[in-house]
Amino acid sequence: MKTDNKVKIYTVSEITKRISSLLEDNFPGVWVEGEISNSEKVYNGIIYPKLKDKSAILECIIFRDIASRIKFKLKDGLKVLCFGRIGVFPPHGRYRLYIERIEPRGLGALQLAFEQLKERLYKEGLFSIEHKRPIPLLPRKIGVVTSLSGAAIRDILNGINKRFPNVHIIINPVRVQGKEAAKEIAQAIKEFNQFYKDVDVLIVGRGGGSLEDLWAFNEEVVARAIFSSRIPVISAVGHEIDRSISDFVADRVAGTPTKAAEMVIAKKEELEKNLLNYSRRLRSALRHYSQELDKKLSTLARSRFFKRPEQLIIQRQEYLADMAIQLRRNFLNCINMKKEKLIDVKVLKKSMQQYIRLKEEKFKNYVGKLESLSPLAILTRGYSLTLQLPSKKILKDIKSIKKKDVVQTILSNGRFISVVEEVNEDTTYGTK
Repeated sequence: MKTDNKVKIYTVSEITKRISSLLEDNFPGVWVEGEISNSEKVYNGIIYPKLKDKSAILECIIFRDIASRIKFKLKDGLKVLCFGRIGVFPPHGRYRLYIERIEPRGLGALQLAFEQLKERLYKEGLFSIEHKRPIPLLPRKIGVVTSLSGAAIRDILNGINKRFPNVHIIINPVRVQGKEAAKEIAQAIKEFNQFYKDVDVLIVGRGGGSLEDLWAFNEEVVARAIFSSRIPVISAVGHEIDRSISDFVADRVAGTPTKAAEMVIAKKEELEKNLLNYSRRLRSALRHYSQELDKKLSTLARSRFFKRPEQLIIQRQEYLADMAIQLRRNFLNCINMKKEKLIDVKVLKKSMQQYIRLKEEKFKNYVGKLESLSPLAILTRGYSLTLQLPSKKILKDIKSIKKKDVVQTILSNGRFISVVEEVNEDTTYGTK
């Protein structure tokens, strides 16, 4: 084929590079809206999802460092808005979107991540009421996990000191906002459980703020640290309207840090007032009980048994004597009944023996009759029985036998076999 020297001929690599340059130059940064698919395709932390709509599919890639910053979980069917550049992957010759930022449509990214984590932890049972531990009435030591620079620590300390000034408070300071805040909060909870065995309750929280400001308390690592804590935890995050994952997992929830201080310990004045009230009620109850005992003692002192105690002993002796007589009478009656039953058994035994003798006599009588009717008994009187062989039929008619037949003759004390030499129908005994 002839080619014009003026025509530019590209290699595959050259044309691919040219296309890549055109795409990158024209689409250096674009927003693309679509529906996520193929979200489970992950290799070495790199995600290879696809964006689709009713008419087309766009391959995408999210590198590891960007994927680690995504707060929510990518799911197939989730509608998202992605920002990135369009480029070509030369080995495959396919264009795709290199995603640098991704946001869910409708809910914000943080709100979606919150709902997803909340649903997953709920299904695992981390919010179940059976896992909630009671807060001690009068804790000796209170642990606090919060920032030293915020208003929350001042509210907690002031609230506790107003209610019970001499309670022991241990503070494990942490950052409550920022990338490392969640790890620090979780670690502080673990340290209390590991090194402070005598701490009775923990307050974990901070002051109010936006969803982004409070996000550390929505991280899974904090939720699991609270759930695993052997020390009961009060969550005090934000203001009244704020709800965090920590609130759902904690044993008690305080709307604000100030309310956490009110919840963790009762007022000393109220406790002293209650103790005084209980003391008065106890003294009154003891006085009333003592008066009742005095009345009972006075009644006993006036009773005739108390004045003459020997009379009570005599009555008891008479009662025991009557019981002994009754017991002897019952014992003798029982013996007599047993004797009567024994006599009945003897009579029954005698009747059974007589019955058996009568049955034995009847049996012997029946046996005698049977023996007299037996053909074998006739043989003892000199008769014999002849059988035709080999059929062993009894020979009853002279006509049923002929010369040379073999017969068997049975006597009372034995049998023998013979051959017929002569057949004679004459019934006269003897020989002619």
